[in-house]
Amino acid sequence: MTRYEALLFCALAPAVLASCAAPGDYRPELFGPPPEQAYTLGAGDRVRVIVFGQDALSNSYAVDGSGRISMPLIGPVVVYGRSTVAVEREIAERLRAGYVRDPRVSVEVEAYRPFFVLGEVTSAGQFPYVEGMTARTAVAIAGGFTPRGYQGGVDLTRVINGQVVTGRVPLDTVVRPGDTIMVRERIF
Repeated sequence: MTRYEALLFCALAPAVLASCAAPGDYRPELFGPPPEQAYTLGAGDRVRVIVFGQDALSNSYAVDGSGRISMPLIGPVVVYGRSTVAVEREIAERLRAGYVRDPRVSVEVEAYRPFFVLGEVTSAGQFPYVEGMTARTAVAIAGGFTPRGYQGGVDLTRVINGQVVTGRVPLDTVVRPGDTIMVRERIF
């Protein structure tokens, strides 16, 4: 877990809680955008695999619930938790092992897995991910806050290093594919 993720999810552990800002004290240096990391694939993503010169192998593939895509000749390829670059290498290696002499493979994300908005919003549900969106944008996509919705922050649930983590975050926090945003009811 990066320092950013530890600070972002203050409710994770008492040790992390001690280093967090006070509620409502969302400082940009603590909760700014995460460092650039390669996007890792997961169930619900759709990838476009291009094998140059092999039109029969080039296609769009949906990542299934077990985190795999199924390609002609080489069969299932585990992509869950891996970057597109790592998937490119594995597909090329498997094609090189008896199917294509010098495979050149490109893998790109065609459609990201959805995100979810629950709680005090006009239309809770599942929505298609838009790159670069914030929690504020996600709430807007869900129809905005209800009159009872707390507008000072949201609860964000995310899988980090295989562990499900939930924490209160400001509305300017960047949302990732697969995140669940919960808008709580305000007290007054």
